[in-house]
Amino acid sequence: MRHTGAGGGGGDSPSASAPSAPAIILGAGACGAADGLADAIRGASEATFCPGTTPTQPTLTLADIRRAFAELPLPTPTLVIQPPDGVTLVNFDTNFYTAHTAPLTRTVTLLGQRVTIRATPAAYTWTYGDGAARTTADPGAPYPDLRVTHRYERKGVYRARLAVTYDGSYRVGQGGPWRAIPGRVTVAGAPQGLRAVEATPTLVGY
Repeated sequence: MRHTGAGGGGGDSPSASAPSAPAIILGAGACGAADGLADAIRGASEATFCPGTTPTQPTLTLADIRRAFAELPLPTPTLVIQPPDGVTLVNFDTNFYTAHTAPLTRTVTLLGQRVTIRATPAAYTWTYGDGAARTTADPGAPYPDLRVTHRYERKGVYRARLAVTYDGSYRVGQGGPWRAIPGRVTVAGAPQGLRAVEATPTLVGY
């Protein structure tokens, strides 16, 4: 006796379909296909088809360094005027100087890396309050070294001011080479009152 399958066609029936070959997915679509498979067999087992990848460390760029330099908390420059006590004479060499002359070093952490930034005074802008201004590489000096002076031509009250411009350099880590930072940073000090008066001749004797 010959037995046939349920469909009556036996094992040689042309209607039977052969199993399809497994699909191989490469590239970015592989994880998406795996997720679909995981949904289909959810609950059957705990399987990880696409293990999580560790994010790559962001690259520290020169733009990051420049931004940190621009935001560096640099001290406000102090302006010293001689003669002292805020009084000078008309048509007299009034002396200006500042003690902000040394480079400043600050260490910051950027994207997990230790970065040392050095700010070096490069230019000094003296605003005298009477419409005149001057930029020098010289920070001036106390009397009698009159290196940065100004003469007020009229009596009156003036507000002098100093701004210091810094060049920047940086290094990554403790032993890295120093590299220049493009651009400069300027820090302006507060205005300082100054009164110019005319000298009055006084007879003191013969």
